[in-house]
Amino acid sequence: MARILRLDEAVAELVHDGDTVALEGFTHLIPVAAGHEIIRQRRKDLTLVRMTPDIVYDQMIGAGCARKLIFSWGGNPGVGSLHRFRDAIQNSWPVPLEIEEHSHAGMANRYAAGASGLPFAVLRGYTGTDLPGQTDNIKPIECPFTGERLTAVPAVNPDVGIIHAQRADRAGNVQMWGITGVQKETVLASARSLVTVEEVVDELPPVAGGVVLPQWAVTAVAQVPRGAHPSYAQDYYERDNDYYQRWDPIARERDTFEQWLNDEVYAVEGSLR
Repeated sequence: MARILRLDEAVAELVHDGDTVALEGFTHLIPVAAGHEIIRQRRKDLTLVRMTPDIVYDQMIGAGCARKLIFSWGGNPGVGSLHRFRDAIQNSWPVPLEIEEHSHAGMANRYAAGASGLPFAVLRGYTGTDLPGQTDNIKPIECPFTGERLTAVPAVNPDVGIIHAQRADRAGNVQMWGITGVQKETVLASARSLVTVEEVVDELPPVAGGVVLPQWAVTAVAQVPRGAHPSYAQDYYERDNDYYQRWDPIARERDTFEQWLNDEVYAVEGSLR
């Protein structure tokens, strides 16, 4: 049975220096509070995996948590660049950052392969792109049935998969709905998993189109109201568009970023979540 823990307890137990960590959530249900707790606990040398690294990964990179980023697109959605990401690539600040770039289809298939216990995934998605020339683990493969030239990418199996969802029950069964992205695959592909939720309830009422992760697939659940902010949680709160816009000037300069880090992350008591 998945254990119900405080966020700080769960991160302390599950996330270790040097781990490969995936924080997934597409457009909404992005586990921002969990990312901040990883920063707060000063984890280092992480390989961060995410299909669409946005401002939470900008914050984690700027805080020096990351050694490598595996991704398929990076930016402040609707606003522009990730300036802490850019500074790490161009100037190795605060530490050098290695990158491994894939397509969205490649990353989604890597998670699916990892969740299925397969060593790699096969797709057509890289045909005509130069990504195979830039990323070592994108390899051509011939279909044994038709002879068609396809592309293979290795499964991704994070040490820790972290997602946010709307609800969990007291046994640790997790319920989410809306745009669910690769959250299910992330949990199933990972050796350990943490799900932050808006609320823990006695029963999970059925929701049209909802996904339920059974308690045996989840390591820990932490109740973190508004844990996806500034992204949104469908039927709980809306996207905070102003936050994304405000992040751009904060992240542009190292001193304004460090002031934000001190005021908004390190000064916050994680155990209160």
